Amino acid sequence: MPVTEATTGWSPMTSAAAAAAADSPVDGVLATASIVLSLALAVWALVAALRNRPPDRTQFIGLAVLELALLALTVVALVALGGGERPGEPGAFAGYLVTVVCLPPLAAVLARMEPTRWGSGIVCAVCLVTPVVVVRLQQTWEVLGG
Repeated sequence: MPVTEATTGWSPMTSAAAAAAADSPVDGVLATASIVLSLALAVWALVAALRNRPPDRTQFIGLAVLELALLALTVVALVALGGGERPGEPGAFAGYLVTVVCLPPLAAVLARMEPTRWGSGIVCAVCLVTPVVVVRLQQTWEVLGG
């Protein structure tokens, strides 16, 4: 007899978790736009690094636009918190929220300090980390006590 959800009573997403996922303020257009923008900027910076180019103005403008998208996502999350909604893991959520907002400015500062191909590498690396942090932000909101 195969082991199925009906025989074990366990499902990967309970109805309460599914409801929380549907109501998550950090899951939507802003999060998707942030992830897509970050990955596009990572590709742009990788091409620059492979061509031995230092970070250029377009990379810094891209980091600024990414920061604006992440700040908008943060405002949405803070408004939801102010409205009484709570993440499943508040401590981890706060840590990821602070981290995601600090990543683009950190990349810009470090890339300016390293005006070689490695500066573009720094921008690429940070832009590859940012989508992971956004996804973890979403996951920590959706967790309902385990």
